[in-house]
Amino acid sequence: MKKLINLLITVLLSLSAFAQEDGSDVCSDAKIKNLSRFKNARIAYAGDEKIDVTYYKLNLNISYSQQYIKGEATITFKTKSNISTCFLDLKSLLRVDSVKLGSKKISFIQEANKVNLTLDKQYIQGQAIGVVVYYQGRPNNSAFGSFAFSTHGSNGQPVVWSLSEPYGAPDWFPCKDTPSDKADSSDVWITMPKEFVSVSNGILTKILENNDNTRTYQWKNRYPIAQYLISIACSNYVEYKNYFKYSPTDSMMVTHYIYPESFTASVKNQLDQTPFMLKLFSEKFGLYPFIKEKYGHAQCGFSGGMEHQTCSSMGSFGVSLIAHELTHQWFGDKVTCKNWENIWLNEGFATYGDVMYSEAIGGKTAYDTKIIANAIKAKQAIGSIYVQNINSEDEIFNSNRSYAKGALVLHMLRGIVGDEKFFKILQNYLVSNVAFDAAVTEDFQKIAEETTGLKLDYFFKQWIYGENYPKYSYSWTVSEATSSINLNVTQAQNTTPAYFSMPVEFKIVMKDGSSSIATVFIDKASQVIQLIKPKGDVSQVIFDPENKILKDVTELKNTLTANEPANALVEWTISPNPAENQVIIDFSLKKSAVIQVAIFDKLGKKMKELTAENLTNGSYSKLISLNDLSSGIFLVRLGIDEKSFGKMLVVK
Repeated sequence: MKKLINLLITVLLSLSAFAQEDGSDVCSDAKIKNLSRFKNARIAYAGDEKIDVTYYKLNLNISYSQQYIKGEATITFKTKSNISTCFLDLKSLLRVDSVKLGSKKISFIQEANKVNLTLDKQYIQGQAIGVVVYYQGRPNNSAFGSFAFSTHGSNGQPVVWSLSEPYGAPDWFPCKDTPSDKADSSDVWITMPKEFVSVSNGILTKILENNDNTRTYQWKNRYPIAQYLISIACSNYVEYKNYFKYSPTDSMMVTHYIYPESFTASVKNQLDQTPFMLKLFSEKFGLYPFIKEKYGHAQCGFSGGMEHQTCSSMGSFGVSLIAHELTHQWFGDKVTCKNWENIWLNEGFATYGDVMYSEAIGGKTAYDTKIIANAIKAKQAIGSIYVQNINSEDEIFNSNRSYAKGALVLHMLRGIVGDEKFFKILQNYLVSNVAFDAAVTEDFQKIAEETTGLKLDYFFKQWIYGENYPKYSYSWTVSEATSSINLNVTQAQNTTPAYFSMPVEFKIVMKDGSSSIATVFIDKASQVIQLIKPKGDVSQVIFDPENKILKDVTELKNTLTANEPANALVEWTISPNPAENQVIIDFSLKKSAVIQVAIFDKLGKKMKELTAENLTNGSYSKLISLNDLSSGIFLVRLGIDEKSFGKMLVVK
């Protein structure tokens, strides 16, 4: 009991420490607080489906004193059908002065947060068109919005930043406002008074000193980019540089733009973890996606972080948040969720990246502590991970669901397939046809199945599109006569799915301290399973000992005796066991019942199945060939009406 109390104290202290600074909470809170103040979110998705944007160039002249921007937006796109008109998304607060196509001005009508363009002629499908939109105005900048004019420090130093996810990009530039349409490249030129250091995506190609006491920073990005990942951040930054050495002869600059008053020894130490994280994630996921450009951070006035491509905007610099936003460069920036319903592909993965960083620096104990903390939140999630209401930023960026439960899905998948295959799944996903593009859950599922050879539809259907989590109860008894352990597992009924399907590990602990693991596929309300008992006396049987499943579990007092009949079944045996070429299933029924026999591997994949039969009372034998099964441990399942009984089978 004393050891148990000490363990609980350790876990609680660890959870308390992590609760002080959790990257997923900070990220979620920032996006909800900064964006949910705008209750005029348009019906997604606003972008014109007749065009495919290939390039953005923003040439911005920003007046901090007047909180005003004048912009030239060059937008290149290809036609997806024959068109003579199209539209761009731009909030009506910004006034369009003119639009050019080549050297000609073209007609436009600005209404309902759109700029409707009348092209100079009919264009056929696949043609490239480039327009320049000249616009100006005071962007929506109230209460830490998608484009903010603010101050920092005791002297009220000015700062300007953007934060466009999910619907904020049209607040400050014309675009196709959907994450599924990524431009092939982008440029951002920022002109502001000389006291501002202006930061954006990609690499800095030039700084121009202008005659009017302004300075123009020219940033170039040559990787595909979603509209909401284009960003600016401008203030009197201090630059602090690290380097990520990714080969014996190559390195990439890591540049941090920090408020002078914030650049303390503590913050410097936190920022110094970035190269280590880049190395860690490059080893686990594949090389940093934007290696030819940069990574870094730009400090802004909101409370959390935002994964702007190659330069995350940060309100603070806890290592958990740094790890979260950096993971987004792979999951969110290189591969972007195709729609906001699938935001877990961004946020769940980034939350798990923070868990992986904890594992790297603190081992399994730190990993387990983070998983427990996320599981506590995930159990509070309401609704499916797949977001049902994308007109609410609170729903999209729900911390319990999109972040914590999304991370638990990856944790559970890792538990099912093992470490080697799990990280191979992530690597294959990042180099698949969705690389530098956009994805939905089914894209990730497809890669997971191709990588492992497993059918995982049951897993993704219940965890991404279903609700809640399984609640199990179990009991066990030992039968010395049959050298078996009899498990009785029940599962509380859920809504969607009615019952969860998961491979569950049971740890059999012997009185001499030795132990073994048996894996059973649990997918019904009630299952009776017979395990082969190791030699010696059994001390305990532990359900999911490594905590691989998001669940509640209760161990009940022994209620099932070895000889107790259940429903129509009197008794049943499998022989020989271990078996080689064939196995015989013998069973007796005390009344009529529908019978079905099947064999599953340890991950729950059905390997054999006999046709269901409606049998009367009596004794029966079923012969099953094992010639096409490899050596290993399998579960023989005998279905009796709505009940299911299982026994372990060893194939030599």
